[in-house]
Amino acid sequence: MDGEIQGTQSGSMETFENLVRAEFAPKHTYLNTASNGLLPARTVTALHQAVRMRAEGVPLGPLYEDVEAARASFARLAGVPAERVATGASVAEYGGLIAASLPEGAEVLTAEADFASLVNPFHARGDLKVRAVPLERLAESVRPGTALVAVSTVQSADGRLADLPAVREAARAHGARTYVDASQSAGWLPMQADADDFLAAVGFKWLLGPHGAAFFVAPRDFGGLTPLLAGWVAGEKPWESCYGPVEELAHSARRFDISPSLFSYAGLRASLELLEDIGIDVVHAHDVALADRFRVGLAELGHAPVAAPGSAIVSVPGLGHRQGELSRAGIEVSDRAGNLRAAFHLYNTAADVDRLLDVLKA
Repeated sequence: MDGEIQGTQSGSMETFENLVRAEFAPKHTYLNTASNGLLPARTVTALHQAVRMRAEGVPLGPLYEDVEAARASFARLAGVPAERVATGASVAEYGGLIAASLPEGAEVLTAEADFASLVNPFHARGDLKVRAVPLERLAESVRPGTALVAVSTVQSADGRLADLPAVREAARAHGARTYVDASQSAGWLPMQADADDFLAAVGFKWLLGPHGAAFFVAPRDFGGLTPLLAGWVAGEKPWESCYGPVEELAHSARRFDISPSLFSYAGLRASLELLEDIGIDVVHAHDVALADRFRVGLAELGHAPVAAPGSAIVSVPGLGHRQGELSRAGIEVSDRAGNLRAAFHLYNTAADVDRLLDVLKA
């Protein structure tokens, strides 16, 4: 892959290349992981197997085992015990639980134009004080009375990274909690979920899974959250909690689970295993190197991307209108608020970057 990964040993490089070649064969130049990740071959196989199980009427116990395996895998990537990880379908459901736990009039601090699934649950309450500030001013804007700081690790629109260490320090200084949406970073940027009060991420972007699966990391003491969406799977003994009220909620974050989309988790289990096989540090180095290559090429063409050092997402103001042209040329990117957004992941190569630059130059 033309040496995109910097600072890795030749053995690691060979392992990476072999794994990627075996799992991905995109028909187009796909640079749109910030919207949807490609499914690895092993994930497609797992999905087919899950569908056949339903079609053949065999016991579905192995599919529930996939949910637990995926939970454990995400926990390892997040750096927390599996007991702190809940499984669901959407980041918004977790934001709703956090919003419901806040007292009337509590202040929630967010970044301007952050993703709707993160911020909207707090606005929907109607009786919270939601304050939005520029991302770069988030940490300095935490003040006495701020109850929660909610922010995406990486901004969906333009790839900018939040200064999470500064945000956490400011939040601790003022007694506020932090809620991080890692949907645009989990899978390429190492996570430190234990450093925040709450963390959520969808599985269909950089984690390379199907739609319909998401994860939530809760505090050990559950952070005052009420499991408002709890059904039978949230019971300590799920199969004994099918009828009537759940008598005993799970002693772990599984109390925040919703009934799992079994096909999605069957596929996601395989995708997470691939990421663990490769290693997030290796993926991170690869993705950022490609993004940096694109930034250098853009400068040579006279274009200035949004400043987002260290990000795998590159957003170029004023070029969003070329998305359709690029798609017709077999290059998949996004148009976000007039910006051309390219997102680089493990299946991309230097040749993909150069092809995009060539078409932009033309």
